[in-house]
Amino acid sequence: MPHPKRKILVTSALPYANGAIHIGHLVEYIQTDIWVRYQRLCGHEVVYVCGDDAHGTPIMLRARKEGLSPEDFIGRMNVEHQRDFARFDISFDSYYSTHSPENQALCVHIYEILRKQGHIVIRDVEQFFDPMEQIFLPDRFIRGTCPNCKALDQYGDSCEICGKHYQPIDLINPRSAVSGAIPVRKTSRHFFLRLEHFRPQLQNLLQTRFVDESVANKLREWFTTELKDWDISRDAPFFGFAIPDEADKYFYNWLDAPIGYLASLAHYLAAPAEDAIEFWQNENLEIHHFIGKDIVYFHALFWPAMLLGAGLRPPTRLAVHGHLTVNAEKMSKSRGTFISALQYARYLDPQWLRYYFATRLTTAPSDLDLSFEDFTARVNSELVGKLANLISRAAPMLNRLLDGQTGVPVVDALPLLEQLRQAKPEIAQAFEERNFAAATRQICSLADKANKFVEDNAPWVLVKTDAQAARGVLTAALEAGRILTIYLKAIVPQFARSVEQCLNIAPLEWRHIDDSMPAHKINAFVHLATRVDDKAVQSLIQENMMTEPTPVTPPSVTPPTASTATSSSSDPSPVVSGLVEPLAPTCTIEQFAAVDLRVARVISAEDLPGSDKLLKLQLDAGALGTRVVLAGIKRAIAPDQLPGRLVIFCANLAPRKMKLGTSEGMVLASGPGGTEVFLLSVDSRATPGQRVH
Repeated sequence: MPHPKRKILVTSALPYANGAIHIGHLVEYIQTDIWVRYQRLCGHEVVYVCGDDAHGTPIMLRARKEGLSPEDFIGRMNVEHQRDFARFDISFDSYYSTHSPENQALCVHIYEILRKQGHIVIRDVEQFFDPMEQIFLPDRFIRGTCPNCKALDQYGDSCEICGKHYQPIDLINPRSAVSGAIPVRKTSRHFFLRLEHFRPQLQNLLQTRFVDESVANKLREWFTTELKDWDISRDAPFFGFAIPDEADKYFYNWLDAPIGYLASLAHYLAAPAEDAIEFWQNENLEIHHFIGKDIVYFHALFWPAMLLGAGLRPPTRLAVHGHLTVNAEKMSKSRGTFISALQYARYLDPQWLRYYFATRLTTAPSDLDLSFEDFTARVNSELVGKLANLISRAAPMLNRLLDGQTGVPVVDALPLLEQLRQAKPEIAQAFEERNFAAATRQICSLADKANKFVEDNAPWVLVKTDAQAARGVLTAALEAGRILTIYLKAIVPQFARSVEQCLNIAPLEWRHIDDSMPAHKINAFVHLATRVDDKAVQSLIQENMMTEPTPVTPPSVTPPTASTATSSSSDPSPVVSGLVEPLAPTCTIEQFAAVDLRVARVISAEDLPGSDKLLKLQLDAGALGTRVVLAGIKRAIAPDQLPGRLVIFCANLAPRKMKLGTSEGMVLASGPGGTEVFLLSVDSRATPGQRVH
């Protein structure tokens, strides 16, 4: 009996817009995306929103350092963040920015209600002020000696050595991390939210399934004393939203950041802020926030208190995860393990990281270690050796020996297929509880049994004496692969799309587990997954030890605008040489129509000895047959990452004889060249031979 359809709003924490997305960030976004994709596979209505946390002193200072206005700087970061998330198949419905008109309207709306309800108090505070930069210093921009353990060079709010939290003014020998100057104390008028007003409601939240029990136990410790008022204001100069009717006062970005969830929802709805609030308040809506354990305090106290004070409902659940270590240590630039998403994708397949993180993620907010040795072993032995291997053996054999026509699974396979289907409730529960490690263990165990069935029945031998029996064995293997692919689809969506293409079937859904694949003709085999090459891993680490990634910045990118005040310069942004190619001469529609662009699938990619630029690609162009194209992409893309990919190529380009062979077309790519070449993507539903219009 099908479960009732759920209505779910899902968020990931907003990445701060002052740096690149790195693999530590990706733990959360991959975890969230797997859960979201699973819910969609089950037929539930899911909206997944996120966006950049785009305000604060660090952004203002970083923009100034780069000679940009804060608006231009966060616009650039927004484009880069979306590019990186797309590489890893993060399926946001809306990726927005806290620097938006919707967010400003929502912040003012919620603040005004809190103020009128008496939940805001104003009092003077003493802060550190940088006399050289003429700015109040955020806690993390003050360094000094820990007042507890006397460790040197610690942050203004906590010590990394002893773990003690303290006030910046308690720091011994403080100095500004911006200018190096000795900060002076200044008194300023600040605005506070009275958290104690919401103690009963916040405590009641812990009696629900708001958080897992291990997190709830930690939260309960905060209620043993009075909840401290929360400072929601900052002083000018500051990049953010001005507090209404106040001079030189701004909302602290930890106030507008969670409200950014609502703003991104409004952006998804293409509707005013009021509509987002109405959507949020739907009593049938589940609201799930995926966050790291370091920001539980903000999401379990401040954010629910703001919502309750404004007459809005709190979230349904916080899904809390731990931090990432690499080879059992903190990510480190000197060790080459502080790896950006862009750097990773230059050398390794993003699907590998999605799979590996899934094998390590459980319900508990434990830290996750990325051991590259374990990463290589798991991907090669499980994703490639077990899961891809099942279809990679059966499909080519069926095509080569039996015309690619499936039949009815042999009777001996029925217990195996039934066992695969009966695992559905247990695997579903693991996905629902975010215990992806348990899900992948069970899926791999089932894959072992399916591969053993193929090995025991040896269809490559059986076909010599009983073709129909061999067809039944291969059909059973493909049916097992189809079921396992449904279980895997939320984790490795590109792998699943390749299986769907290979088996010539419609996009798989969770309900299809109980169906059987009808007899039909499958497509030509496409490569499903490649093995991790340890040389590529070492190259990634070595490059990362030598250099940091250089962002590729599209020109004239403007984020959503909002009314803000800041001390930033109004000078135009400098043009970065080499990023903008001059526009080609105008062509007529007839000239453009003469170029015949077609979809093709890469059958194979070979290194060409003697060339440091060219790869030899064999393309399946559908009814046009196969084409050999020599493509100058060698420095940017490894040959083993290309088989199975859909590309666009110029099909009517005159063959060009070159020193190392003849090229029968040209694949389309963007980028300045060298290591920065990006093949144009094609919708997975496109088929080889289709013309691009």
